[in-house]
Amino acid sequence: MTDIPPTTAPRKARLAYAVLLVIVAAVAVAIWALTRPGPVVIQGEVAAPRVDVSARISGRVAEIGADTGDSATQGQLLVRLENPQLLTAYGQAEAALAAADSNAAAVAVIRPENVRAAEAQLAAAQADLALARDAQQRNTALESRGVRSQAVVEQGTRNLEAAERQVDAAQAQLDLVRAGATPEQRAAAKAQAEQARAALAQQQANLDDLQVYAPMDGQITGRMIEMGENIGPGAPLFTLVQPADAWFTFNIREDLLHGVEVGGTLTVRVPALDRDVAATVTLLNIQGDFASWRATRATGDFDLRSFELRATPDAPVEGLRPGMSALLPDGL
Repeated sequence: MTDIPPTTAPRKARLAYAVLLVIVAAVAVAIWALTRPGPVVIQGEVAAPRVDVSARISGRVAEIGADTGDSATQGQLLVRLENPQLLTAYGQAEAALAAADSNAAAVAVIRPENVRAAEAQLAAAQADLALARDAQQRNTALESRGVRSQAVVEQGTRNLEAAERQVDAAQAQLDLVRAGATPEQRAAAKAQAEQARAALAQQQANLDDLQVYAPMDGQITGRMIEMGENIGPGAPLFTLVQPADAWFTFNIREDLLHGVEVGGTLTVRVPALDRDVAATVTLLNIQGDFASWRATRATGDFDLRSFELRATPDAPVEGLRPGMSALLPDGL
């Protein structure tokens, strides 16, 4: 067996030790690289004003004026409905208004024939009064000469009083006919006509609601109806969005919001467009209790709440659509 020279052993030990140090260092670097926190990437999405267009009344779809993917302008006809019951109700309201107007007009009219009839009744009553007065004078004269009894004279007095009451009644009737309806009757008839007019206006509004128009400019992203389908009040017909007014929205933990304030600027990455977009923070609002939270420790010093952050592009972005992912690759 060959012996190792004494000078060779320390050299090999030092070499082995150096190799071990290199290995340990490499392992430490690898562990550090694997365990060190990576860059914070916050993900959100693109949102835009959205309206679910619906009808206020029920009806059957008779015409569809737009389809999914179309661009709509404010006031454009989207759908026309049919409802025969509304047409019938409108006709009834028209007839009720005509009757109420006629009644109001009749109440305000003083018919000349009624005036003449009342004048004739007054004239007849006055003639009866004159006749009763003459008879009473004769009976009184004859009674003074003993030709008429006291009972006949008293009966003549009663007849004269009755004739006077008849004249008063005829005169009151003539005054009533000449005056026409009372102010209360005229007001009631006018109120009934106004009520009927309001009912007709309501029926006209219902008929107008059979035409559903776009409430704003935008793009139709959903159509939930088909020709001939019966729909109820409030049922969604179309979904309309405005991509031109899109914004970015993020849900961010509060420990990542240091230095963020409304009016600040962000650089948002839109992967679908493969470009960065400059945006301004327009909203920073606490989320509800149902939103995500995270305890800082198992024992729980406090809970980290989520905030909604909105940012609006500083300039229009061609091709930006609601639902696209939005990233803050460098965090906040």
